[in-house]
Amino acid sequence: MTKKIVITGIGATSPLGGTASESWSALLAGESGARTLDYDWVAETQLPVTFAAQARVSPSEILARHETKRLDPSSQFALIAGREAWADAGSPEVDPDRLAVDWSTGIGGVWTLLDAWDTLRERGPRRVLPMTVPMLMPNGPGAAIGMDLHARAGIRTVVSACASSTEALVNAYDRLQAGHADIIIAGGSEAAIHPLPIAAFASMQALSKRNDDPARASRPYDINRDGFVLGEGAAALVVETEEHARARGARIYAELLGGAVTSDAYHITAPDPEGSAAARAMITAIRNAGADLGDVSHINAHATSTPVGDIAEYNALRRVFGDLLDGIPVSATKASTGHLLGGAGAIEALFTVLALSDRVAPPTINLTDQDPSIPLDVVTSPRALPSGDLLAISNSFGFGGHNAVVAFRSV
Repeated sequence: MTKKIVITGIGATSPLGGTASESWSALLAGESGARTLDYDWVAETQLPVTFAAQARVSPSEILARHETKRLDPSSQFALIAGREAWADAGSPEVDPDRLAVDWSTGIGGVWTLLDAWDTLRERGPRRVLPMTVPMLMPNGPGAAIGMDLHARAGIRTVVSACASSTEALVNAYDRLQAGHADIIIAGGSEAAIHPLPIAAFASMQALSKRNDDPARASRPYDINRDGFVLGEGAAALVVETEEHARARGARIYAELLGGAVTSDAYHITAPDPEGSAAARAMITAIRNAGADLGDVSHINAHATSTPVGDIAEYNALRRVFGDLLDGIPVSATKASTGHLLGGAGAIEALFTVLALSDRVAPPTINLTDQDPSIPLDVVTSPRALPSGDLLAISNSFGFGGHNAVVAFRSV
């Protein structure tokens, strides 16, 4: 028998705020998290892109000093978001053997890795920190949450580029359906605002180069879009069976209806322009939810603000919904947060859950001249969603041709 799976806790640290509620409020207010980087290494390395969407609150303001010293920033963000989500869920009493973590990252501990390489070259092997390998491991963020909350039902880390944390949510749903746990903390984190990733993304013409206007650089669907804005942070969702949640009197934000994962098998960085595999992920997610295409009330799009990516996603959406697409409000929240890479799907899933819970679709900022080849109903100011039963999907697509979609229902 299929179990109902629900969201009972949320947490985030993002370019918009240090908590989930702060991030949501700033998103609804139309704020941007992008700003000029105030570091000597920007000029020293002659970076062609001098801005990014940094976390609004530094982990050093929240975590103990010994935690920041022993954790890569990607793990620091994860621990902050995970703790907030757990507290928001009521810090439930649960058998550790029935508590699991499904986490994700796109790049992992890049700051630790590259700092250690600099130390090795400049100061020798004896000065390389003994915790370097545990800190740089991609599974480090999930492990930090699991050890903090004593989760012993398994800590899994998926790495599928920008689809990672949406895929983690799909994995959490499947694991709960299989009865492997009662509660799972799912999400993703990223901390890659470092000279090397910035230089590499800029070299492949993926980043916006609007150095003179960072706050308006990320502009999904705009005819003048020129690339994404690199972001950082984390988001976590506490996911559990409805039976378990009701038994402990938990508040329920929304129902997680499952999702789907597909792959393009097309190109390592470019999406399939026809969007056939991305469309199949959306169709499968909606079908797995036991819903019809006409039931979808809201879409949080991947929408990175790249010239190629936005049109490919539109083609996939049109392939799925046909004329129905014209009546579905679409939000592109990376315009505000920047692109959190492996953490993007989690923060966008969190925003989708809150859109259903609060019945308001968040705005897409910076859209001043919509590309006529992408005739979507884009939400540009907070828009009330109708009463009654609502279904929403959140899309994530990543380098390597990874596609992941999750579906949620209002409660």
